[in-house]
Amino acid sequence: MKMATAVVVDSSCGKDVIAEGMLDLLKPAIHQLDLHVHSVRESQVELREHIDNLATELCRINEHQKVVLDLDPYVKKLLNARRRVVLVNNILQNAQERLRRLNHNVAKETARRKTMLEASGVFTSRSPSKP
Repeated sequence: MKMATAVVVDSSCGKDVIAEGMLDLLKPAIHQLDLHVHSVRESQVELREHIDNLATELCRINEHQKVVLDLDPYVKKLLNARRRVVLVNNILQNAQERLRRLNHNVAKETARRKTMLEASGVFTSRSPSKP
């Protein structure tokens, strides 16, 4: 009867070790993805600023032209592009927030499982167990 209990404990600990390994594997990928999303968001903000500057410059040129050039369609296209950049930036911001929450949950679950394993005396360090 005692042997059956030991098998259940070993099976449970094996699942916890696998789960912890998966969490450890995902954590760096989530962090790297978060960094890339942050970088893209910064680029989006910079692009939006350039679009704003270009639209302003086109309006200024249009006002000071002696020859009548209709730059309004181009300004409208720029403003439409700016709107799309802002939309993409908002989507990226939401994705980044989800990544942060996922990263936090992964760290919290890893700590919880490690504490649970250490408390059960099965897991004390990352070094291989000695016979």
